[in-house]
Amino acid sequence: MNILVLNCGSSSLKFQIIDTDLEKIEKGTDRELAKGLIERIGSEALITYKVEGKPPLKLTSPLRDHKAALNHIIKWLTSGEAQIPGIETLEDIHAIGHRTVHGGEEFKRSVRIDNEVIAKMEDNIELAPLHNPANLKGIYAAREVFGPSVPQVGVFDTAFHSTMPETAYLYPIPYQYYRRYKIRKYGFHGTSHRYIGYRYRMLTGKSREETNIITLHLGNGASACAIKNGKSIDTSMGFTPLEGLMMGTRCGDIDATIIDFLAHKEGASLDEIFNMLNKRSGLLGISGLTNDMRDLEVEIDEHKDRRAQLAIDMFCGKITKYIGAYMAAMNGADAICFSAGIGENAPEIRAKVCETLGFLGIQIDKKANNKMIRGKEGLISTPDSKIQVFVIPTNEELVLARDTCRVVQNVPMP
Repeated sequence: MNILVLNCGSSSLKFQIIDTDLEKIEKGTDRELAKGLIERIGSEALITYKVEGKPPLKLTSPLRDHKAALNHIIKWLTSGEAQIPGIETLEDIHAIGHRTVHGGEEFKRSVRIDNEVIAKMEDNIELAPLHNPANLKGIYAAREVFGPSVPQVGVFDTAFHSTMPETAYLYPIPYQYYRRYKIRKYGFHGTSHRYIGYRYRMLTGKSREETNIITLHLGNGASACAIKNGKSIDTSMGFTPLEGLMMGTRCGDIDATIIDFLAHKEGASLDEIFNMLNKRSGLLGISGLTNDMRDLEVEIDEHKDRRAQLAIDMFCGKITKYIGAYMAAMNGADAICFSAGIGENAPEIRAKVCETLGFLGIQIDKKANNKMIRGKEGLISTPDSKIQVFVIPTNEELVLARDTCRVVQNVPMP
């Protein structure tokens, strides 16, 4: 079963073609056949295509909207130039899986997309104004290009966190605002945290019920998740992705009064302040240089930049605080799992976080930690460490493809 996985941003479209079916899911023999990214949709788009076993193809093309971008992808996929095994015509794509960010309280699992689902997603736009409209663009475009015969499935980032108890997802504000407006913690990066939990079970042989871990999705966006008995019981992102850990450009947790204070002092509107909190804070705001962890490490190595060091120290400190809080909430955990761009490729950050947690009996194998980069997966703690520490590269696209297959085949979610 060839599944087209789509992840749409406001001016971008990321895709993969994954060959999977129920038997391949069971055996773990799914195959990524091709992938690509189109950026700057609406102008002269930047396009990167990659077929398994071949060098990437880079080109540009004027693409006015997501439909045009999707048509460009389909034309390439079915061209003789791409030569993708099993993909010759549009009919060789059997289903489409969409990364959909916000499912509100309606969607607690992946679902087949129909008019009712689209209407509910549109109703949730006010909860995710930066993400749901972009996701919907991909759905609208796929419907136009493929028509009604090709099933489409929505896989929601918030769904994995729907198992959080009220004590974790409610905010201590008047309860009436939850009842009226559904103001609560939803959590994000759920597809990634779910995959990390799955891979942990594969690496350790533990059952879902035996899975008690803290997962760290650390990229430009960053979040932590407490997984107890295989279920999310708390996560750092909240009503929006702004809450929680310090991130590349997002501030994470702050005193809400700062917003009112800055509005008066700077004469700024709420939109201006939230733009600053989302796009000019975090690593970028503290360093004054960049939101890229790699560049900050270069600044420290070559120039001993104080604010670059401060940004990294703060970033690691916030992670440590959440790990400590989740250790308490879970009454201990068996493992900590690092993932995403920084988590997978920054040994110094992993070591710094874990050194602060030495009182928990965590010990890192320095050689193993330094080797665990560029897609490598495995254990980086020593045999006598009281808590295991893993690096697990995330694969949200694989989760999307597998869920799409299960929904289309009418098989219950795991």
